[in-house]
Amino acid sequence: MIDPLSVSAVVAFLGAVGAGMANEYGRRLNEAVGGMVARVAGREVTAPGGQADREAVARVLVAEARRDPGQARLLGSLMSGLPDHRTAEGPAPQSLRAPARFFTDRKDALTLLRGEAARKADGRPRVAVVFGPPGIGSSEVAAYFGAQEAHRYPDGTLYADLRGASAGTAPTASVLLRDFLLKLHVAAEHIPPATEDRAACFRTLLGSRRLLVVLDHAQSAAQVRPLISGAPGVFTIVVAARPLTGLDAVPVPVGPLADRDARLLLGELVSKQTLAAARATLPAVLERCAGSPFALRAMAPYLAAPVPLPVADGATTDGNPVRSVAEELYRQLSPESARVYRMASLRPWPALAAAPVAVAAGVSEQEAARTLAELAERQLLEELPDARYRFRPAVRAHALEAAAREDGLARCAAAVARAVEYYVRLAVRADFAALRERPHVDPLFDELGPGEYEDEGAAIATLTAELGNLVESVLAAEEFGDFATACRGTEALWAVQLKAGRHEAVLPALRAGARAAEQRFPGTEMAGRMHTQLAFALMETPSCYGEAERELEAAAEAEERAGHLRGQATVIESLGLLRLRQWRFAAALESFDAAGRLLDGIAATDRDARHLPRARALLERHRGRALRGLGRFAPARQRLAVALEFFRAPDTAEPYNEARVLTDQAETERDAGDYTAALRLVDEAAAILGGQKATAHLDSLDLIRRECLAGQA
Repeated sequence: MIDPLSVSAVVAFLGAVGAGMANEYGRRLNEAVGGMVARVAGREVTAPGGQADREAVARVLVAEARRDPGQARLLGSLMSGLPDHRTAEGPAPQSLRAPARFFTDRKDALTLLRGEAARKADGRPRVAVVFGPPGIGSSEVAAYFGAQEAHRYPDGTLYADLRGASAGTAPTASVLLRDFLLKLHVAAEHIPPATEDRAACFRTLLGSRRLLVVLDHAQSAAQVRPLISGAPGVFTIVVAARPLTGLDAVPVPVGPLADRDARLLLGELVSKQTLAAARATLPAVLERCAGSPFALRAMAPYLAAPVPLPVADGATTDGNPVRSVAEELYRQLSPESARVYRMASLRPWPALAAAPVAVAAGVSEQEAARTLAELAERQLLEELPDARYRFRPAVRAHALEAAAREDGLARCAAAVARAVEYYVRLAVRADFAALRERPHVDPLFDELGPGEYEDEGAAIATLTAELGNLVESVLAAEEFGDFATACRGTEALWAVQLKAGRHEAVLPALRAGARAAEQRFPGTEMAGRMHTQLAFALMETPSCYGEAERELEAAAEAEERAGHLRGQATVIESLGLLRLRQWRFAAALESFDAAGRLLDGIAATDRDARHLPRARALLERHRGRALRGLGRFAPARQRLAVALEFFRAPDTAEPYNEARVLTDQAETERDAGDYTAALRLVDEAAAILGGQKATAHLDSLDLIRRECLAGQA
């Protein structure tokens, strides 16, 4: 219950505000609370970092609320603006894939799963680990259970594939929790940044639900533990290659199919008549497949072939049926298809499409598309829902062996370099189209120009769809020592980082870009850009503020060594934005003023001179925010008016930034007590943002509207 006169309630509110700053709405709410605290206390108070600090701030706010009913209404209005994730509504998620049409045996595994699902609730989480070697069908057991027992889970199913494209890109618990919260209809702008807060929100949402959670291809207990709920109606199935040490769960081993069950599966796949006609070759097929459902499915079509499939030399010597069958199928490919198979495997790309595969393999896009479909038909690739493909890890291991054996290191490295270049060029053009006004460091942006996209949203959609491959391309460039390309690819992730809010997803690439810049471009503008871009991602999580500040220090040093004044100004401005989040409004204003002095030092003939008017307008906006936090409303109005004039002028109009300045003005009038003026500005900003589907900003305006109405009461 919202009670502005309860110290414990206000303490909880302050904790939630600090945990929810990974979005525009959260940052707005945080600044509003910081300004209120400063006005009530009569001095600047740094944002509380721990329980004791929150209690001290809460006591100050509650004391003032008890003295002043108007202050109580405003505080209560702010507290009511905190997102209530428990009210998330929408259709039940159904993200678990359908099982294979034909499914044989696994009675013991299913019995264990049903037993854990039906176990009497006793406070312990319902968890099972289904494990077995690659190709044995452990994921299929989970899918089959979900389909057969759907009646137990009327609130739906949640599924996540935990394998990453590479060790550096395996999804973290934080990323997986974000995905689950989105599927449970929590708005992206209301998802907390910290893993522990996301886990708490997830547990709250599942408290009264009956829901199945499947975590496929888990790599460790640490990866899945934050995703496990103790809710009595939730059952979590973890699928792994082996038992996970340290996870308290029912073990469900999945082993090879017995010959009888293997024959039954083949009979379902090719018909009993075909199976009978192939009895001469059947024993050899069963031996090669070794009870692996994947291998049996891949070999089934050859039972009906007029000429039996030959046994590849050495195919049965390593005891790995997946590799054995992959080798046999590989021997049947044409030389062109075999080359595509090998070249597509050289990096763990999350999704394979015809165009980049064609570039890597040196074939036409049409030929690549045909071959990818053929490889999927032969079970050598998995088809994804978006008509792209990916390798099973065990099959990719075979393809890599073939590439090393038949192509050699130099040709493989050249193929990877071509694929990386494809993805980087794609990212550069899309990023340019999504943020045309941003100054660029790498000359490739000016060389290629913006891509031909319908609008900025279409460019962002392309970057988002390819994000896994774009991150992997940066990691590949760094690994191959192509540090310039790694930096170029990282710079091209700014739009998807800024506008799509995919800070966590791009973090591995941002770290790689910063490392690459120190290797190739120390003390340069590029190094400054890489460290600044990484700092912005780190600033989304309060626990990373210290690391963000260190990255900004590294950026400032690089820009100063490069003699790049605009870059130095950007770094100092970024430090000021960090100070705003910490409620250090005076320090933020000092940073913005220092950034302004650096901009004043740029000569009219400097290449950055054309960017100065916009940079100064943004600084004026930020100065206005800092002055508002300090309670200096008259100068805040003046600064914001200057910024608004720039973003409204016909030659420099930016509706998005115009609306943001109007929002700042509304907050200033609200804090100054002129609620009528604030409401007018809110309506003006909402009219602009309504057509841009800027949900987070519209939510912020709704919060200001509620606060003003409470103040007028």
